[in-house]
Amino acid sequence: MKIAIIPARGGSKRIPRKNIRIFAGKPIIGYSIETAIASGLFDDIIISTDDHEVAEVAKSFGASVPFLRPNELSCDYTPTLPVIRHAIEQIEANAGQVELACCIYPTAPFLRAQDLADGFRLLKNNQQAEFAFSVTSFSFPIFRSLKIEGDRVGMFWPEHEMTRSQDLPEAFHDAGQFYWGTRDAFLHAGGIYSANSHAVVLPRYLVQDIDTEEDWIRAEQMYLASQFTLQGDKPCS
Repeated sequence: MKIAIIPARGGSKRIPRKNIRIFAGKPIIGYSIETAIASGLFDDIIISTDDHEVAEVAKSFGASVPFLRPNELSCDYTPTLPVIRHAIEQIEANAGQVELACCIYPTAPFLRAQDLADGFRLLKNNQQAEFAFSVTSFSFPIFRSLKIEGDRVGMFWPEHEMTRSQDLPEAFHDAGQFYWGTRDAFLHAGGIYSANSHAVVLPRYLVQDIDTEEDWIRAEQMYLASQFTLQGDKPCS
């Protein structure tokens, strides 16, 4: 079976109750669940949480919560991979064999079904592929980046001080939306970034980390602006 796993613990610190906080009119986790459902790619959409309120909100959007995550996988420093492994093991113990899984973050209001589908195709169409996940480009050439030591400014790569921006290679970073993977890759890989990983490249206007209050405000403004643009594209009746 193909499952989506949304890791959504209850104890976020920098933005309290972040995973169910109201974002542009509804709990933010609802966007990830609704998009996963709309994609039609999954046999089930599983929420991994330690929190009963998060579980109830998630179920109201149509997700499943067949287990509660144990405390040892719910602290501030728990990486994502052990959480996904635990979820796969729980599902296989009670509901059958998992073929592919997709970790979807609960704070991804810009997630699109078409991008999930692109990741699925990359994974299925490349025989050696283990992971396929969302990335986006840096808005400025990283090889021209600066560092500050005390009150002095220097370059990380001083050899590129005179290199034109257009002559530098484009660099990308994790977009923090979704991670498709095979069952064996999630259970046994040491990490997601490998020679057998493939990228779904997203435009920068659909990517925003949400880790602080400032991030939240920016993301909400971006989302509302995008909805206004889409409505403006509709023909007059």
